[in-house]
Amino acid sequence: MSNNHDADAGENRAAITVESAYKIFGRRALKAVDRLSEGQHRDTIKDLDVTAAVIDAEFEVRPGEIFVVMGLSGSGKSTLIRMLNGLLEPTAGSISVDGVTLNGLPAQELRQVRRDKISMVFQHFALLPHRTVYDNVAFGLEVAGRPAAHRAEMTAEAISMVGLSGWEDKLPSQLSGGMRQRVGLARALAAGTDIMLMDEAFSALDPLIRREIQDQLLELQKRLQKTIVFITHDLNEAMRLGDRIAVMRDGRIVQIGTAEDILTRPANEYVAEFIADVDRTRVLTAASVMDPPPAGATDGTGVVVNENTPVADLFGPVAESNLPLQVTNSDGRLVGVIPRLTLLNALSHTNGSDSDNGGSGVDQDDEVKNA
Repeated sequence: MSNNHDADAGENRAAITVESAYKIFGRRALKAVDRLSEGQHRDTIKDLDVTAAVIDAEFEVRPGEIFVVMGLSGSGKSTLIRMLNGLLEPTAGSISVDGVTLNGLPAQELRQVRRDKISMVFQHFALLPHRTVYDNVAFGLEVAGRPAAHRAEMTAEAISMVGLSGWEDKLPSQLSGGMRQRVGLARALAAGTDIMLMDEAFSALDPLIRREIQDQLLELQKRLQKTIVFITHDLNEAMRLGDRIAVMRDGRIVQIGTAEDILTRPANEYVAEFIADVDRTRVLTAASVMDPPPAGATDGTGVVVNENTPVADLFGPVAESNLPLQVTNSDGRLVGVIPRLTLLNALSHTNGSDSDNGGSGVDQDDEVKNA
């Protein structure tokens, strides 16, 4: 009985757990934690001669989700991701990966966690210039001491997954920026870890290539269901990739939620201003604007759209019919309707400057822990 319980606990366990984590640089770091935990802003503790990079971060990352940490430069997001792989130890609080607490873990055990559970994709590719594509992808497996046959199999599979078959013998200098980033992605995939940490992984790419790599990541995720923590300063990238998004400001997480949560219910004025220029019709879906189906309504009348269809893709169908759009779920069951007027009202709301939940009465620096 206890074995079954342990198995169930493993299945339900968060991939990453962050509990009241602080990272303060400076000799008086613990004093800074005391003052920050009382609600002080990091600008008010300058007399301590410390740098408060991460303040009271608390969240869980679920197995198989893309969890995006988004914030401007200096918000603390890059420090946070370095805490998740044990490169930085929290000043206070704890970080756990697959049930293993990283705080105080002996160096050999920490290396094993990194080798077996976590892989990294970096902003500037971090490729070895004198090694070929194949050898760069295989490098992590070599360091881990994997057998040659296993290395060959995993490396070839990863190269194929990112679309670089035929480029194995090329050096990084012979590749475009997008291709170099694919090599970095393949190296992380070859490691075979369940968790991938991606630190501004696509920000060095031009917009068109960046979108292509985003598309590839989403396609790979459908197949592989990795647990991904993705760091970005790009709001549209966060909205496009993230199953859930954590918004950081001045070291604190100010909101965690889905893209739709953040767009429709920003936690405070800062978040509302931050998302003001997002094309919401590309993020919000039919399910977020539909009306309940009329009593007794059945399928088969009017144009049918899926509940996950972006609002931007509804204007063509609604123009084709005078009848309300029918919204169905993945099972084909009618779950709502969208009359033309409802869609126009939704468009007006999403383009408006105010939000019903724009954060009135919520201080900008309050932390919202709604993971």
